[in-house]
Amino acid sequence: MHRQQLEHIIRAAAGITGAAEFVIVGSQSVLGQFPQAPDELLISIEADVFSLRDPADNDLIDGSIGEGSPFHQTFGYYAHGVSQETAVLPAGWRDRLVPVRNQNTGGGTGLCLEIHDLAVSKLVAGREKDVDFLGGLLRYRLVQVPVIRERLTQTILPSERLQICLARLDRLVNASGK
Repeated sequence: MHRQQLEHIIRAAAGITGAAEFVIVGSQSVLGQFPQAPDELLISIEADVFSLRDPADNDLIDGSIGEGSPFHQTFGYYAHGVSQETAVLPAGWRDRLVPVRNQNTGGGTGLCLEIHDLAVSKLVAGREKDVDFLGGLLRYRLVQVPVIRERLTQTILPSERLQICLARLDRLVNASGK
């Protein structure tokens, strides 16, 4: 998914729900800070989105412009209406959101995760695709490892899970040679 496609999803979500702001929590939130992110980081055709106004908006988004919808069939990408609890994020993440708002967003604003907060959420999720995405962030030098480590310590996690995330980060750093 490229930036103009994310802007289209924001515009569609605003039109469908009447809400003005949506948080983008998945990998496509990279497009907030890096509108021209490397293609390797943009392979997902879905944007994970939730409304700040009303949790019911998320179901409306999923049903109207979600997977398998006419929107998806027409454009080849879609929004996944998720809940605020979908991503595990460090304290203060809301203060670091990166707004995407322009004439292409039709009055809606997409609030994308700051890149280090996104990296933490990917480390915590730990799926193969998340680890691969984080490896790409490291290869393209879009993140700083000390900031990721600091943000991990600001994330509410059981100590065992924190250690797993730190070890996962160490493996990625060693593999990337950074």
